[in-house]
Amino acid sequence: MDKRVFLPIKSDVIFRLFYADERNEEFLINFLKSILRLPDDDYDRIDIADPHLLREFDGDKLAIIDVKLYTKTRKVIHIEIQLQVMPEQLQKRVILYDAKLIAEQVGSGDDYDNIKKVISIIITDENLIPGNERYHHRFTLYDPEAGVEFSDILEINTLELRKLPEIDDGTDLYDWAKFIAAETEEELAMVAEKNPVVSKAVVKLRELSADERARDLFERREKARRDQAARVKWELKQQQTEIAKKAISMNISIDDIVKLTGLTSKEVEELNGIK
Repeated sequence: MDKRVFLPIKSDVIFRLFYADERNEEFLINFLKSILRLPDDDYDRIDIADPHLLREFDGDKLAIIDVKLYTKTRKVIHIEIQLQVMPEQLQKRVILYDAKLIAEQVGSGDDYDNIKKVISIIITDENLIPGNERYHHRFTLYDPEAGVEFSDILEINTLELRKLPEIDDGTDLYDWAKFIAAETEEELAMVAEKNPVVSKAVVKLRELSADERARDLFERREKARRDQAARVKWELKQQQTEIAKKAISMNISIDDIVKLTGLTSKEVEELNGIK
């Protein structure tokens, strides 16, 4: 790979290498301020959990990579980027994970006063919230009919990159979302030109892109992603084949089997022994 080509920040492994790097705290804080509604003094101290996690990362395995940090008042912020997701599964997993982050704060004495707010930021390239074109949503424990919030202990923010409008909405969040979504040098240059903090982040991203270890982790991560996609495709084909065989044994028509399984007519005919 040409070393002049930048590594995409929307790769989860590159996202963590960039934002969990204590030297890039300025960019992390600027991004958090653009998406969250926290008091400014909450950012006076940011502690990143396991900042060196990727030192032992096995890039050949497709585990979930996230960024977890604590604010000055010990609020917990969990950032996760998942480009290809099944929305319902992701939603349930995030809720379960956040519940664990809340539960682990309570000791044997059940001192509920010690529980601090848990905030998730979920970044995706999928249509996570159908029927709405907003690219950022903020979900809380809220009664929309009464217009009151039950508790602010849990907050889930979603950032859907594919919903970014063509026209700049003038927010810092739009700039950071464009930075994360960028796939070409031209797209990076455009966002860097209008936002000085993002401009510095682009310089740092280019430096990271020239790092051999970062490139190796990225390439191994992409290989693991392709391998998993191939496995899923193979497993689906096996399932389709088994269903088709059963349907053939039941004398179901080829046209109906094609509709039922998604296999082609030729594939069904070959299973049926028709040449």
